[in-house]
Amino acid sequence: MGRVVLVNMRSSKIGRLVCVASVLAGVGLGQDPSAVRTIYGAVTKIDAAARELVVKADSGGEIAITLQPTASFRRVTPGEKDLRNAASIALTDIGVGDRVMARGKSSEDQKSVTATLIVVMSQTDIAKKQAAERADWEKRGVVGEVIAVAPDQITLKVRGKPMTIALAPNAIVRRYVPDSVKFADAKLSTLAEIKTGDQVRARGEKSEDGSKMTAEEIVSGTFRTIAGLVVSVDAQQDQMRINDLDTKKPVVVKINPDSNLRRLNPQVAQMIAMRVHGGAEGGRGGQPEGPRPAGSPGGPGGMRPGGMDIQQIIDRSPNITLADLKAGEPIVVSSTLGATAGQMTAITLLAGVEPILRRPGRSDMSLGGWSLDMGGEGGIP
Repeated sequence: MGRVVLVNMRSSKIGRLVCVASVLAGVGLGQDPSAVRTIYGAVTKIDAAARELVVKADSGGEIAITLQPTASFRRVTPGEKDLRNAASIALTDIGVGDRVMARGKSSEDQKSVTATLIVVMSQTDIAKKQAAERADWEKRGVVGEVIAVAPDQITLKVRGKPMTIALAPNAIVRRYVPDSVKFADAKLSTLAEIKTGDQVRARGEKSEDGSKMTAEEIVSGTFRTIAGLVVSVDAQQDQMRINDLDTKKPVVVKINPDSNLRRLNPQVAQMIAMRVHGGAEGGRGGQPEGPRPAGSPGGPGGMRPGGMDIQQIIDRSPNITLADLKAGEPIVVSSTLGATAGQMTAITLLAGVEPILRRPGRSDMSLGGWSLDMGGEGGIP
């Protein structure tokens, strides 16, 4: 099995703000929840004249929202948890892309709701909040591998040095779920779930010497990178079979809309291979300490052939599809540790990697100690 790594999250957009659903869910409504249905999601269509909305629900599928004549419309800012602080708005103030909570009586087929209350977080407010959070993660965030755990703290290896992480009052701890690196999918967790070898990103106040942090937010997970040879490709099923070069066992790699498939050009692959096999900076063969937040100009990145880190190289490499891959071709795949043995959902799949996997003077290929500082979907952190 390849080395366990924590991946960053790709995509130019910051991704959805995870707290939106929880904030909307926590708004004081003063209604009997057993008598109504509550829908959380994003507005995809508005018909003001007919007093109707269509919402893409977080639970899946689209829900038609019919607004009662007496329906109330309220706007809250991201982070607000009390409806008494919400502003009254009109239906015409709601826009496509806004996040909403719709509450009302559901139809028997569960495909529509007659709403008496719409609580809105505007797309603009969410974007501002996300930008502020990204800046704060870049300024006060760290990422590293867990090297020690205790009941009330963990210790990370951050850029080669230990950092002790303790929780601030009311700190948020989340953990990525199997087969997903969307922060929106991360479940509420505790320090007790974090294990040695896990990867953690934490945000909070650091001591002056950088040896300690009081964390306000932590997200943890177990990730892996493997190298393999393509056995077969099933583009219709969005999956492929590979043989893991290290374990010699078959693995099914699933591709979803968030998967990032790229091919390195030969010159770039050779540059990386020279750094890997020649002993790159840091004395770890080019292996990065960890990812940087999406969109940041720097941060730990390990290898920087040509002045770029691995994430930049991947982002500038050509996109490919499953149909572009051939049997016998070597690839590198990054994924969360999946729920099913012998199966993984690709975060990033990288082709054109043979020079990196084939060590000088040897005919066989192996991932060895190399891993990727690459991106996934989901935004901050």
